[in-house]
Amino acid sequence: MPSASLPFSAPTPLDYFAALVQDDEAFPLFEAAVSVAQDEYPELDVQQVLGDVDQMTERVRRRLPADAPPVQRLRALNQFFFRDLGFGGNINNYYDPDNSHLNAVLRTRRGIPITLALIWLEMAHGLRLKARGVNFPGHFMVKVNLPEGQVIVDPFTGQSLSRDELSERLEPYKRSQGLVDEFDVPVGLYLQAAPAREIVARLLRNLKEIYRSQEDWARLLSVQDRLVTLLPDHLPERRDRGLTHAEIGNLRQAVADLERYVSDTDDALDRDAIAQRLDELRRELN
Repeated sequence: MPSASLPFSAPTPLDYFAALVQDDEAFPLFEAAVSVAQDEYPELDVQQVLGDVDQMTERVRRRLPADAPPVQRLRALNQFFFRDLGFGGNINNYYDPDNSHLNAVLRTRRGIPITLALIWLEMAHGLRLKARGVNFPGHFMVKVNLPEGQVIVDPFTGQSLSRDELSERLEPYKRSQGLVDEFDVPVGLYLQAAPAREIVARLLRNLKEIYRSQEDWARLLSVQDRLVTLLPDHLPERRDRGLTHAEIGNLRQAVADLERYVSDTDDALDRDAIAQRLDELRRELN
């Protein structure tokens, strides 16, 4: 007797992403970041990208003696990544969305600080370096803890930065935030290791700003679906997705998101304005 076929549907890219980011304790940072590109490249084989980076790491490892100290491993990685392979910042087209898609960055060897950092970090971990990403204001950084001390690397250029150079880069941000004189804070506070979830959120928000400025609502909505999946309790992301739904006429979805925002937000400055927009959408819906 033939067996009955079971209904089966392949997971969507968003389903796959949701499965990756559900647990902070076992958060596969690089895989989650690579999977973001599946919205633009539906046929992308994420595991192939991971394998390609593993092969690059192996090429560095073969250059090193088995007992190479951390500082030697760091120098070999920087030589290979920035000089031999020529990875660097896409200065000529900084706001190209492909700068946020890791498969494209691997192909072109051009990207933005956070995507260059993600590839570099994946290779650093493969070389047993104690490296982490840093959500430095305006420019993502990486840091490596060595027996000799901490090294901060700008993934856009490969340059190692001193405390004085980091302080100089911080000055415009500090002035804009009023963090001067008695309100000043030490540079070290800006060099804390960023959790994996925050790094992926920063990657997605880069794309979010690009698509919003281009009024590319369909692509923007895909990014916002990922942000709400990644940060389910972060109400501003739900509000922003609701406004995008409204922009393209998805009234039920817009109402659902904005209702959640208005009901769960007490002191947001825009609560009244969003409540008014919600009333307008309810009238349209009815």
